[in-house]
Amino acid sequence: MGLNLIDADIDELVALRRDIHANPETAFDETRTSELVAAKLRAWDIETHTGVGKTGVVGIIRGTRTMSGSGRAIALRADMDALPMEEEGRPLHRSLRQGVFHGCGHDGHTAMLLGTARHFSRHRDFAGTIVLIFQPAEETGGGALAMLADGLEIRFPFDEIYAIHNAPHFAPGTLGVRDGAMLASCDELRIDVNGVGGHGSSPERTKDPIAAAAQLICALQTVVSRAIDPASAAVLSIGSIHAGSTSNVIPSHAQMTGTVRTFDESVRERMKARIESICAGVALATECEIAVTFYGSSPATINHREQAAAAADAAAEVLGTANVLRDFPPLSGSEDFSEFLLRRPGAYVLLGQGGVYCHHPEFDFNDEVLPLGVRFFVTLALARLEA
Repeated sequence: MGLNLIDADIDELVALRRDIHANPETAFDETRTSELVAAKLRAWDIETHTGVGKTGVVGIIRGTRTMSGSGRAIALRADMDALPMEEEGRPLHRSLRQGVFHGCGHDGHTAMLLGTARHFSRHRDFAGTIVLIFQPAEETGGGALAMLADGLEIRFPFDEIYAIHNAPHFAPGTLGVRDGAMLASCDELRIDVNGVGGHGSSPERTKDPIAAAAQLICALQTVVSRAIDPASAAVLSIGSIHAGSTSNVIPSHAQMTGTVRTFDESVRERMKARIESICAGVALATECEIAVTFYGSSPATINHREQAAAAADAAAEVLGTANVLRDFPPLSGSEDFSEFLLRRPGAYVLLGQGGVYCHHPEFDFNDEVLPLGVRFFVTLALARLEA
């Protein structure tokens, strides 16, 4: 299969990855990144489609043994967007954009899929089709839906879909894949509390939104502890609260934001309903108007059993059976790759890389695992095309 060439060409992939890292772009702003991806695909004589879901790119590679209209299609996906945060590490390829940083390794994911594309551009002796999906806006949870809304499944049909994410909590040279739940659902929430402001010396003349918000924060902690079965994993976190501008004025408005995470759709709906009930109750008690909005939602990432097993087999071929992790707790982070898995069978895998955790200000993708990710993708795609 020419897999040895992957290691021989690693310097080019590292350079690509570091270039993307130095020039990060946030959700739906991945113009330079998508242009770089498209330019590489075209240089390798790969059918290339741009502007899919705004800034997404799709590459199509048809095997030379594919008869017209025949053969399976396997999709491989990488996310391209960076985070709106400042990089505090000091690598030579440090971000050149203030307040934008590849703190989750999407630069590495993009480079691995480009490496896979390069390999299949040179080795097309297979039956079927490889669909390469370079997705925007994973961090906001909108990129997958944008590509789907733009006709991804119809324009570029595929039978199965797979994705890799780096895993700092796993050692380099290992890969983890579970049957069933891999990642939690995520619903972002915003709670707006509208009261009546006034002088801090006369609180009786006001309807204090800060007092109402304080009650809400305490009451919302009962959602998981008192409304959800202890055997069900669930997390509710309030991440921000904003109200007022000075010490002697009671404001008229307060706002809180947070996230709800779980692995079960019925638990997810129960939590959202309970949050709405608590907001209504505190509104009645405090005479404030309270509105809760859920947004930026992604369902849980649930692997399909057959495809997870296939991914484990491919990983064992590349890394050795002892380095394939199958029994580990699902993560409470979320991923909009889940949207693809609702529509097609597939699997999401975690490639060990060590180092600090994702979203840490000193995070950097481990370039040593780049060839492992490419080898895994190539091995898996060929195996599934022949399945």
